[in-house]
Amino acid sequence: VQLQASGGGLVQAGDSLRLACRASGITFSRHAMGWFRQAPGKEREFVASISRTGDSTFYADSVKGRSTISRVNAAVYLRMNSLKPDDTGVYYCAASNIGAGVSSQLYGHWGQGTQVTVSS
Repeated sequence: VQLQASGGGLVQAGDSLRLACRASGITFSRHAMGWFRQAPGKEREFVASISRTGDSTFYADSVKGRSTISRVNAAVYLRMNSLKPDDTGVYYCAASNIGAGVSSQLYGHWGQGTQVTVSS
């Protein structure tokens, strides 16, 4: 199983970014997908998730209203607008054959992460 995340980088506050995660080795349509992030010195936290069909999406309060998660074919995307320094961290995509919940324990497959740094 491979979950290849990309799209991170160094951006300024207020900018937008789109992260991509391409999946292989799993039946994509049978997995809910999620994005998590981990800032330096902090625990990994939920960012957004999307159901197997794409009909349901969930967002952390910290990104709600300025982020959109989507999926197409064997990829999941996270579009983030109005980025803030607090959005800095390593972003991980994950796959769950249980459901699109907020708990990291639901996700059995993880990618390697992509670094997002937002400067003020």
